[in-house]
Amino acid sequence: MDETRIIAKFYRPGRWSIDALRDEHRFMVDCATAEIPVVLPLMLANGETIDEVDGFYFSLFPKKAGREFEVTCDEDWRRIGQLIGRIHLVGSTKTADDRIVLHPSQSTVADIAQLVGAGFVSTTHLDEFIEITGKIVEIAERGFKDIELIRIHSDCHSRNILNRPEEGLMIIDFDDMVTGPPVQDIWLLLHDYADRSQREINLILEGYEQFREFDDRSLKLIEPLRAMRMLHHLAWCSKQVNDFQFNKNFPDWGSDAFWQREISDLRIQLQIILEKHSTG
Repeated sequence: MDETRIIAKFYRPGRWSIDALRDEHRFMVDCATAEIPVVLPLMLANGETIDEVDGFYFSLFPKKAGREFEVTCDEDWRRIGQLIGRIHLVGSTKTADDRIVLHPSQSTVADIAQLVGAGFVSTTHLDEFIEITGKIVEIAERGFKDIELIRIHSDCHSRNILNRPEEGLMIIDFDDMVTGPPVQDIWLLLHDYADRSQREINLILEGYEQFREFDDRSLKLIEPLRAMRMLHHLAWCSKQVNDFQFNKNFPDWGSDAFWQREISDLRIQLQIILEKHSTG
């Protein structure tokens, strides 16, 4: 008797098209074919890994147990780099035409438009928000010039890497996969800002470059990417405002005080980007 535990994953209506979900699943299959440990979706009765019920797309996955990977030595950083290098080697072989493109002129401009166009930003702070985000996009666009964009995980932080002794490191949760710069899958693993994490970056890249060459120019994108992630999170939250549970958990979201704090954080991050840009 098969006692494998199954997890049903339902996708929020309107978030992803069926073709975008297929891109995600194809990426996972490609990784598994290259013997990278991932959790593959199960084949369903319709002959696909995605089906629909009552307007919701859903998939089924086998439950995989494992501990969140904790870095305890230099070799652990190299192991993470090896994993990401292997994933990116696979990611570079095909395209994901229906996924988001992580780029300031595409994904970030869309996030800003979502916040401004739908009136989420407090009018008290709107002009400052537009000014700061415009500068972030302008600087980030220059940094992205001639940088390779491939299929990447895009949410590659420690909670999405499991340590399974019988399989090694396993990466999970490809929900947010995008076409983007490979460095996106590196900076989220760092415990501090880029200029304070050079040793960790070097160790990760030692492992990474055993499988794939890394463009060192893209390291200058780490702080712009941090700002882009901040804006993406704000845009994502703005799409949850009609959700009862979201409002219960974040009753202050969207208030003048909220935007004052967020703009202060964005201003600080812009200053970090400007300092890095002027010295880099």
